[in-house]
Amino acid sequence: MTTRPTPHGPTPHGPTPQRPTLDRPIIGIAGGIGSGKSAVARVLAELGCEVCISDDVARKVLEMPEVRAAIIARAGSSVALPGGAIDRSALARAMFSDRTLRADIEAIMHPRIEALRHAQFAAAPASSPAFVIDAPLLFEVGLDRECAAVIFVDTPRELRLSRVGESRGWDDAELARREASQLALEEKRGRSSDVVENRGDRASLNAEVARVFEAILSRCADVPRAQRT
Repeated sequence: MTTRPTPHGPTPHGPTPQRPTLDRPIIGIAGGIGSGKSAVARVLAELGCEVCISDDVARKVLEMPEVRAAIIARAGSSVALPGGAIDRSALARAMFSDRTLRADIEAIMHPRIEALRHAQFAAAPASSPAFVIDAPLLFEVGLDRECAAVIFVDTPRELRLSRVGESRGWDDAELARREASQLALEEKRGRSSDVVENRGDRASLNAEVARVFEAILSRCADVPRAQRT
């Protein structure tokens, strides 16, 4: 992962993640906001993969008392709910508008997220053919370096806009503003090893993901284990 500035507040860094020795490939998922990365992850799960959804892991990390204390010490009480839990929406807004704060919060959370992801993969059933990372900022935080392959989900902008409009209430300007804070889609696609087209048809997406997955497994079978990540 990328090196982050040292944040303020108690116990900022957390445990030092110990990367497990894995005998199966790790596959990352990338794409634009609203592209359907979670849908691709679900298909891969149906194909037997062990899938780590970073947003779900992040929610668990935010429930850790030491994390809540560190975040409130750094970001202020405005990101805390009356019961002491973190207001995720308020925290997201604060991080989006302040790059330094964002880097500090990431430095608090990412080592713990990574430790939980490694523990999940290490405990996965032997029958799982691959591990999958579904993370919204795969390239931005350097997770692609752990992956033997990265699938880019290519979805028309109008479809993505329709999805985020329905699910998040965003308009065209808000989608553009949010994506401007991330790596450009062209670069994400260029840095990915594989592409799946998502046009909103589930049957077609299932077939496309299955085809790409088989291609990835075939490539990885020809690569020595030590060179897979």
